[in-house]
Amino acid sequence: MRQDCKNFESRTYRNGETVRKCNLDLAPEAPWRCPDDCAAYERRMADVNWSHGTLVTPPTPDEPGGEGIAELLDEAENIINSAGPEILAEVHEQRRRDEKPGPLGRLRARFRRKR
Repeated sequence: MRQDCKNFESRTYRNGETVRKCNLDLAPEAPWRCPDDCAAYERRMADVNWSHGTLVTPPTPDEPGGEGIAELLDEAENIINSAGPEILAEVHEQRRRDEKPGPLGRLRARFRRKR
C-alpha cells in the first residue's frame, strides 16, 4: 500500500499484529496494494522529511498466491458485518436485564456469570 498517502493508516498491537488499511476503504486488496489509479490518493505532507525511529510500520507480509484475493477479503468483511447486529442485540439485551429496577436486577448485575 502507499504508506505516503494521507488516507493510509497503520496500527500495531501489543501482540505484534499490525493492521494496514485505507481510512476511506478504497483499497480492496489491502494490506498489499492500493488501486493504481486511486482518485483519493493524496500525499501525506505532515511527516515529510521527518526521521522515523523504531516505531516505523513493520514490513507488509507476503501476499498470498492465487486469484480472487479482493473477493475473498470482501466475503470475509461481509461475514463480520452480518454478525455485528446480532452481537449488538445480545449486548443490549444483557444490559437491559442487568439494569432492571428492584433488588433482583441489581443482584444480577453484581453476580452475573462471566462467559
